[in-house]
Amino acid sequence: MKDLYNYSLLPHNTFGMDVQAARFVEYTSVAELIAFLRDNKEELSSLLHIGGGSNLLFTQDYKGVVLHSAIKDYYIVKETETEVDICVGAGVVWDDFVAYTVSKGWYGAENLSHIPGEVGASAVQNIGAYGVEAKDLIVEVDTVAVADGSIRHFTNEECRYAYRDSIFKKELKGQYIVTHVTYRLSKQPVYHLEYGNIRAELEKEQGELSLEQLRRVIIRIRTAKLPDPKVMGNAGSFFMNPIIPVSQFEELKRSYSDLPSYPAAEGWVKVPAGWLIDRCGWKGKTIGRAGVHSKQALVLVNCGGATGCEVIRLSQAIVDSVKEKFGIAIHPEVNFI
Repeated sequence: MKDLYNYSLLPHNTFGMDVQAARFVEYTSVAELIAFLRDNKEELSSLLHIGGGSNLLFTQDYKGVVLHSAIKDYYIVKETETEVDICVGAGVVWDDFVAYTVSKGWYGAENLSHIPGEVGASAVQNIGAYGVEAKDLIVEVDTVAVADGSIRHFTNEECRYAYRDSIFKKELKGQYIVTHVTYRLSKQPVYHLEYGNIRAELEKEQGELSLEQLRRVIIRIRTAKLPDPKVMGNAGSFFMNPIIPVSQFEELKRSYSDLPSYPAAEGWVKVPAGWLIDRCGWKGKTIGRAGVHSKQALVLVNCGGATGCEVIRLSQAIVDSVKEKFGIAIHPEVNFI
């Protein structure tokens, strides 16, 4: 177990904020995590658990304890002729897990290729892309309670998943630490090709459709739109796509005939935040050292030396302009620390 003081968090946040943690602890097993929680009760109120840091925006040094999982095991829980349930350590890099499922010929996670972050975050954030969400795959989430170190298993239903949301982000925020996630994948071909421009990109490929081919296309689509955090700091999609009433969508459609939409719950429609931001003229613009990516308006970037406060100031200006132009409230997906 690593236990370091005045530790730089630069490698642990994709926005590239050069801030420090007063204390940084990285554990490699559930037993180490439980022992830490038991032996450091006086510091639990200042605890911040992070994954890959792809959903965080630090505004200053963190004065408490930053905790990080290095649990990276895989094991099969159950397997039939048609399905496989696999339990994965929370510290596994998410895209490494997706690559593993594709190599095994297991269907379900391929549309989530190239999403930054770690497995634990997939269960907390309910990550999603191209018509698939983590909740579609999750069977069970194993956790440890911060208060007393007890182990608790959450079923998919108990996680109360919704769009980019879960019980771990609301009612139980900060109360449980994810240690493992069990996913159910199909051994039978099941493809999701209707979202975005997947089919158009697949037409450029040769040969019969395969998992490897679809993963390659998803990665190509994402890399064309999203900057490499190692080159330009960012957290991927900064805002959630808003879900609005059908009546509001139909009214907007009369003025903006090209407004895209995707199905949501009955009576509701999901609209792309990136489209709204682009129509407000933000693509490629900057405020100070923070900017909007020139290829994807949904992505805010660190143009070099930006502070977290500069990024927040830019994001608030975008929120205000979308509200003024379209009457739609958009909300950051990124957590401000």
